[in-house]
Amino acid sequence: MSTNVIAEIGGNHNGSLDIAMQLIDVAAAAGCDYVKFQKRTPHLCVPEDQQKKAKQTPWGTMSYLQYRERMEFDWQDYLLIDAHCKKQGIQWFASAWDIPAAEFLSGFGVPYIKVPSAMLTNWELLEHLYGETTILSTGMSIPVEIERAVSLLWPDVIMHSTSTYPCPPEELNLRCLYWLQEKYGEIAQIGYSGHETGLAPTLAAVAMGATWVERHITLDRSMWGSDQAASVEPTGLQRLVHDIRLIERSLGDGIKRIMPGETEKILSLRG
Repeated sequence: MSTNVIAEIGGNHNGSLDIAMQLIDVAAAAGCDYVKFQKRTPHLCVPEDQQKKAKQTPWGTMSYLQYRERMEFDWQDYLLIDAHCKKQGIQWFASAWDIPAAEFLSGFGVPYIKVPSAMLTNWELLEHLYGETTILSTGMSIPVEIERAVSLLWPDVIMHSTSTYPCPPEELNLRCLYWLQEKYGEIAQIGYSGHETGLAPTLAAVAMGATWVERHITLDRSMWGSDQAASVEPTGLQRLVHDIRLIERSLGDGIKRIMPGETEKILSLRG
């Protein structure tokens, strides 16, 4: 099975439609299957005690709510994003942080709606999304929460994730992929959403059976923004997709037999 590769643009566009378009180009050139955004209705999904907190941004000091509002793309912006993705031959979708955001995305007929890890316990949102084609991330969650979320949402894809940015290797816990596969593999595809630096853990996840992988992408990891340090730059993204496809070809079917290239060696080495 071919691995589905999601290039997570998230908030790495820093509110710039031009940067978002450049990141779409980067993902398409690397051979990714999807680009993904984040869609919020800020006054609904930003906790009240966080809304007035001061946030230092490239545009000056503002409240956290104002910052989140400034980072959102509107309907017209997504019309342009949709058209640009079609031109580049890549699909897009987004994480929905609240019900109006989910309805917004449904209006575009996106192939998937993702429930981000932060919203895994938003039972109202999960119930609203039941029947949609969905992806569920499981960062910051324990088994009983994941079980309830799955029972409400019945997602098409469940992704192992650790919500630390960037995530140190000792917190990645990749063997959870085996647990998810054993528990939910009959009802959903199992994937990996990585926030580490480097590529090796994501490649390991593919070798361990993840059929979906997601990584944040950026034009430059030194850019402003909380996700940039855990993101992959254009050259790294090209390498990641190349190596994922190499792993796919290398895994084979698991049936031990003599391969075509071994026949001549049998004659020369065994006689």
